[in-house]
Amino acid sequence: MHLDLKLSVVIPCFNEESGVREILERMPAIVDEVIVVDNNSTDRTAEVATALGARVVAESRPGYGAAYKAGLAAATGDVIITMDGDATYPPEEIGRLVAELLEKQWDFLSAARFPLHNARAMGVTNQVGNHVLTAVTQVLFLLPIRDSQSGMWVFRRELLARLQLSADGMAFSQEIKLEAILCKARFGESHVGYGERLGEVKLQRWRDGWLNLTHLVARRLGRR
Repeated sequence: MHLDLKLSVVIPCFNEESGVREILERMPAIVDEVIVVDNNSTDRTAEVATALGARVVAESRPGYGAAYKAGLAAATGDVIITMDGDATYPPEEIGRLVAELLEKQWDFLSAARFPLHNARAMGVTNQVGNHVLTAVTQVLFLLPIRDSQSGMWVFRRELLARLQLSADGMAFSQEIKLEAILCKARFGESHVGYGERLGEVKLQRWRDGWLNLTHLVARRLGRR
């Protein structure tokens, strides 16, 4: 419990044995429940997560969004915190971010990575892609968002009932933020440090970037 709230952390994983070990060993004691979604891993991700006290949920449908939808449905906390399984997001920031969510009376807080504290944490191509997608989001939806692609969020679980989440792939990250903003939830951003990933890179930069871009255009046209 933290500030009289039950906290659930949801981590989607595909072959993230090293990263999930690092995250769980650094997880603060204020977290009540950690859900690791095993998205068809062929390594020891599920075994490592179970051994370190996480609840493992299996999701056979491939995709970042598919994994998240399974994990969010299983979470029971008052507040849900998310982070990627590669240990790039800091679990040590959970307490501060939850406190900020409450202090500012937000429903959804997104952790903004830019400016990067560690220049080696993200390649130049990825940085450009993130900035382009964020700029497109700002223009299409007239939103003052700083990091539309961030994978660390802190939000009230009750908000989920108001969100229409359909993306199974990487576009889920921008979709959940758009849904929160467009349904008039109280939305804010807070800067966090972003670290170098552990394990194999799963992102297909050009393919995923293009799919995220077309998803934004489709949403602006009212299509899903």
